Amino acid sequence: MPELSITRHMDYCFARFRAMASPCELLFDTDNTELATKLGQIAQQEAIRIENKFSRYRTDNIVHTINASNGQPVEVDEETANLLDYAQQCYQLSEGLFDITSGILRRAWKFDGSDNIPEQQQINDMLVHIGWQKLSWQRPIITLQADMEIDLGGIGKEYAVDKVVKMLVEETDMSCLVNFGGDICVTGPRRSGSPWTIGIEDPVKRALENSKSPYLQLSKGAIATSGDANRYLVKDGIRYSHILNPKTGWAVTDAPGSVTVAANTCTEAGILSTLALLHGANAEQFLKMQDVKYWCEW
Repeated sequence: MPELSITRHMDYCFARFRAMASPCELLFDTDNTELATKLGQIAQQEAIRIENKFSRYRTDNIVHTINASNGQPVEVDEETANLLDYAQQCYQLSEGLFDITSGILRRAWKFDGSDNIPEQQQINDMLVHIGWQKLSWQRPIITLQADMEIDLGGIGKEYAVDKVVKMLVEETDMSCLVNFGGDICVTGPRRSGSPWTIGIEDPVKRALENSKSPYLQLSKGAIATSGDANRYLVKDGIRYSHILNPKTGWAVTDAPGSVTVAANTCTEAGILSTLALLHGANAEQFLKMQDVKYWCEW
């Protein structure tokens, strides 16, 4: 298991570790390092459990079993079924813009900052294997067509945040902040009654303009950010986001550089920020219709 680091700063404690290819950080509103260590271990174990269970990079979990099923039905456990139910709901509510079968597009797109844009034929070859409507999901049985895959990466990290928050609330009434790679949830205001102060960073803008990050105050609930600051392609002056439209197979080119959404849960905030980017130039119009707080960087 990766190393867990516990440090104290003034009247609160930090717990840090890596999971899901992201830096994970928790802030505890206490100066009790023993308690912080216990809570940090709980969070780390749960994050790694979720990563191991749902990572598409492993060959010993339920996602691999489904993806290697070659058209045969697979019975899944309750937790996996709940995630598949959620994925189906997101697919339906987004009218197909969010689709966990679209992960295979990674074979055509490599977001390394270069100008290597795939050919249309490459994308067409992938599209025939994409589409939630092409699989069969009758809880608890899922059946994929041969050469189809599912990828829960689009909801996994936010789901992990919410699961960890739930476990921490069961352990303590102390205020905690959970931050997994910029997906953040807080359990309540600090013991002083003040909210947590969270910076919203746009790395591209900061690098170009040396500007300051905006800050928001969060007493309860979650925020999630989606954007193309670190994963993108640029060709002929056009910036291609790593957010891919599963209907066309093409990267979004006219969306904000980043979208941050506040919601009750990290899972909800995450799906809304992703869908906003998939709406491209209409991102803010989409978010206004959802009646949520949001921040867009163009």
